[in-house]
Amino acid sequence: MPSQPFHVVITDQPLDLMEAHRFAADPAFGAIASFVGVVRNNNEGRAAGAVTYDVHETLAMKALEELCAESLKMANGPARVYAAHARGRLAVGEASVIIAVGTPHRKAAFEICQFMIDNLKERAPIWKNEHYLEGDNAWLAGNSLEAPGK
Repeated sequence: MPSQPFHVVITDQPLDLMEAHRFAADPAFGAIASFVGVVRNNNEGRAAGAVTYDVHETLAMKALEELCAESLKMANGPARVYAAHARGRLAVGEASVIIAVGTPHRKAAFEICQFMIDNLKERAPIWKNEHYLEGDNAWLAGNSLEAPGK
């Protein structure tokens, strides 16, 4: 059984949903909610073949750890949170992000899982470069590294 109630990973290795579920599991929990974000083959009408994720690893780890700590307060009891994000080039269909949340009941697991993915997208310094089938690529809008309100 893990000693810390959350685990954060940023890696260039394939993400593993079962690893996430194993971390989030506990015999006292009746729910594990998870979210898996995968690279899609299109964006805004353009056919894409891959995405490269660039990560400011130190700040991203800090942001994810802070999100996990915040989310655990939402649980109003025991919970476990796993958050993993890929870095580097991923092909269509590969997992770019995995969130798994274990709690005694499903409502808290769903709410925390949604909180994690929604806020990860806004707060973690992770940028996305889409590679289009026509041969060009484009960086998509992402975290500006500025504090909110600046």
